[in-house]
Amino acid sequence: MHQQVSTRAASPTGTRRVVVGVAGSIAAYKAPTVIRRLREAGCEVKVVATEAALRFIGAPALAAVAGGPVSTGVFDDPAAVEHVAVGEWAELVVVAPASADLLARVAAGRADDLLTATILTTTAPVLLCPAMHTQMWLNPATVENVATLRRRGLAVLNPADGRLTGQDSGTGRLPEPEVIVAEALRVLAEADAREAAGRALAGRHVVVSAGGTREPLDPVRFLGNRSSGRQGTAVARAAAAEGARVTLVAANLDGEVLRDLPPTVSVVGVGTALELEDAVRSTCVDADAVVMAAAVADYRPRSVQGAKIKKHGLAPGEEGKATGPAPIELVENPDVLAGLVSRPPRTDGHRTLVVGFAAETGDADGDVLAHGAAKARRKGADLMAVNAVGQDLGFGDVPNAVVVLDADGAEVARAQGAKDEVARALVSLVAERLAATCADAQ
Repeated sequence: MHQQVSTRAASPTGTRRVVVGVAGSIAAYKAPTVIRRLREAGCEVKVVATEAALRFIGAPALAAVAGGPVSTGVFDDPAAVEHVAVGEWAELVVVAPASADLLARVAAGRADDLLTATILTTTAPVLLCPAMHTQMWLNPATVENVATLRRRGLAVLNPADGRLTGQDSGTGRLPEPEVIVAEALRVLAEADAREAAGRALAGRHVVVSAGGTREPLDPVRFLGNRSSGRQGTAVARAAAAEGARVTLVAANLDGEVLRDLPPTVSVVGVGTALELEDAVRSTCVDADAVVMAAAVADYRPRSVQGAKIKKHGLAPGEEGKATGPAPIELVENPDVLAGLVSRPPRTDGHRTLVVGFAAETGDADGDVLAHGAAKARRKGADLMAVNAVGQDLGFGDVPNAVVVLDADGAEVARAQGAKDEVARALVSLVAERLAATCADAQ
């Protein structure tokens, strides 16, 4: 009997979605710098400005740095129900500057413009960055409003001391954009940590290998394989989405494949099978699970030529003619997966769950599943994800299908679909196995 593993929606990737609200204050001139710095930090930004804010700074200036239109009124596009859509889109709402009037309206639960309606709608964290005259900041009404907002869980950044409007100086100046962006990223990180604490792999360390190793022949050529690393990086994303701290050992992955990794994934780049073995074993010393999705070369050249091998440098045959390339002597690479089972890197008494991948093709000696079952029994990994590969199957940006076997070669689960779907299914199975192991230990 096998179970069909359920899947869940993917969580956000490394690009964070931030709504920047701009309220009516002369400090609105700093908003474009805040927006630009957030985008430089990897955030996608939508700007929502109040009508009063646009008296201090024009919508074109805000739109230019945000890379998109500026939203203002709830009636600009009623059919889009924009205050709900923007609030649901946001992973963070930052209001910089937040005027005394804006603080009062948010504290009262008002929703009389798009910005306050968005704040009332969103479930994302909200960071308010006040800017106003000192007397307004110290007024008991403002003090009480700020206390109310903080009690409700909204973050309110204290204003800076310095030059205010006119000749006045004191507390009430909008903090510099660098301070606001640093606080915004901190609030995001804290929200991530709170959310991760309730996920299936919270507190776990998962190591994933992805890509294909390359064994050099000379400075130009190598022996390699067709693995793109997409399935392995999908597993890394899925594990991170479940709250794990993830280390991705990336064998020759290009930037496009790595682009959407969340910030909780640490990447260790490797080239050859020996480098991959070293990286996997060193990162697994405290790993709860390791998923070996990389395609590791079975063999490497015994020697690597220091200069490019030339046609005219081939061994001469009769009458001095070149006979063709000299034979390449190969030596066997270590079996990284089997080594993780027979020689566990973790020595603190805790056991690492080992998951392997078997990319197979059928032949006269058996079909894909038969070869995969034989490999599962030979390697001894806790789980082995077996998938068929070919010209338009398995490798690259194409759907995938795996049959998951245990160490005895018995089928325990199946998953198919887009690589992110397969990854979520595998990670769900890993989480179940880890939870069961923890329950048994108790």
